[in-house]
Amino acid sequence: MTHDHDLVLRPTPAQTEAALNPPPGRTGGDLVIETLTGLGATTVFGLPGQHALGMFDALRRSSLRYVGLRVENNAGFAADAYGRITGEAAPLLLSTGPGALMSLAALQEAAAASAPVLAIGSQIPAAGLGGGRHGHLHELRDQQASFRDVVKSVHTVRTHSQIPSAIAAAWESALTAPHGPVWVEIPQDVLTAETVLPVVTAMDATPEDIAPRPELTALAAHLLSTAERPAIIAGGGVIRSDASGKLRALAEKLDAPVVTTFGGKGAFPWTHPLSLQSWLEDRHTTDFLEDADVLLVVGSGLGELSSNYHTFAPRGRVIQIEADAGKLESNHPALGIHADARLALQALLETAEDRTDATAPARVREVLDKVAARLAAQDLALEHRLVASVREALPPRAPSFWDMTILAYWAWSAFDARHPNTMHSAQGAGGLGYAYPAALGAAAADPTTPVLAVSGDGGAMYSIAELATAKQYGFDVTWLIVDDGGYGILREYMTDAYGEATGTDLARPDFVALAESFGVPAVRTTPDALTTDLAKSLATPGPSVVVLPALLRMFEPTHL
Repeated sequence: MTHDHDLVLRPTPAQTEAALNPPPGRTGGDLVIETLTGLGATTVFGLPGQHALGMFDALRRSSLRYVGLRVENNAGFAADAYGRITGEAAPLLLSTGPGALMSLAALQEAAAASAPVLAIGSQIPAAGLGGGRHGHLHELRDQQASFRDVVKSVHTVRTHSQIPSAIAAAWESALTAPHGPVWVEIPQDVLTAETVLPVVTAMDATPEDIAPRPELTALAAHLLSTAERPAIIAGGGVIRSDASGKLRALAEKLDAPVVTTFGGKGAFPWTHPLSLQSWLEDRHTTDFLEDADVLLVVGSGLGELSSNYHTFAPRGRVIQIEADAGKLESNHPALGIHADARLALQALLETAEDRTDATAPARVREVLDKVAARLAAQDLALEHRLVASVREALPPRAPSFWDMTILAYWAWSAFDARHPNTMHSAQGAGGLGYAYPAALGAAAADPTTPVLAVSGDGGAMYSIAELATAKQYGFDVTWLIVDDGGYGILREYMTDAYGEATGTDLARPDFVALAESFGVPAVRTTPDALTTDLAKSLATPGPSVVVLPALLRMFEPTHL
């Protein structure tokens, strides 16, 4: 009997000829680039370094597009955004030691946000591996140990023949739900040595979907269909699995109100009658969710931000659908369903019975009215106006990337993302400097739409060097910098907690003049002119900067 895989493994005459006569002058670096090409990569990010030059030299013999940033951490953020926008594994090429370690904060964000980043770093020569102190440039006792607790998987190569298999295994790991960053390291001498191996051809490293167990979805469907007050929390897993349409269909089938987490922005229509929007840092929303007799949590671990700082205490039955088995029931007892959100929602759609609740839209409206009344009592008109101005200026399908700054904290709750997978922030790991390099990665992923980055002046200083990158590649990214003279959110936190702030006020440059020195057009705006100036910058091809001097305040927390 002949099996299909027996046929697949037989080389064609052309493949045999190519294998017998590989092109001369190829190195281990070529095997890296050929493997990436064979896996379907089209764009790589990174920064060259002495040990990694074998990979970078091979790039010029390939069809891959290289996007080079000025700081390794920023290159990691760009790859993160490319992975979020495309759903593909984003290759990130790095050098040994300092170059590799500079990427760790970006890889932590990718891990927290489930962004598929395939980081490939060089290593000291193979003879030096094993922990001995040989004095090689960039030497670490155990480089991969620095990555092991950050990424999903670590893969070490010692010979040419190991390169294709290691990269394919890493690729599959990065794209297995939940997506995430992975680390591959290859010694310098392996990358630079000539190889006699054949050219790497197409490779299949497609991960298998995580399907839900049918007895669990049958029980979940029954609980939801017979609930008196069902509600849904939709997290980032809904976005990553492209399940927004199925989420809406299920919510309408059950007449169940939906709130999206900050990572799930855009997963459910903002103005839908069943939409509680994203007001998770509000006690009125928390109370409503606690009152649900059946709560469906899809693609969220109900972490700190999604649980109103762990004050959320559900009283009803919780059903949790999560691709990351480690997050199942990690914060609340639940009917845990380990599955891809899209497949689980489809199973619920096919199994749940129609449920009608004419009171649901009115109950949703009551919660949103209470939230609005609470905010209206706090004299926050400027902040409301700025969020609205950004929304008005930004084209509906244009992606936006937000740094850890007060306007972004507002946007988590108050910004209408309009469409799935269009609003992203660094709230997974919470590091500064994400927005601008991530926006450059998004522009590389989809050049058909402008991209917006929003930073404070403190966070902007992490990424100033990437203005040169934006200019070099002509990326259509508008950078809105809200200049309040320091780390504004930390200033507010410290003042509230200790009476005054320490270390939060910053000297900063003239951002307009600085941007123009890179050849990037820039304008200083005001709250009244923000919509016009921002819309004009977004409509003008190429990079641009809009600077808004403003001192913003956060709304009062409800979890204290």
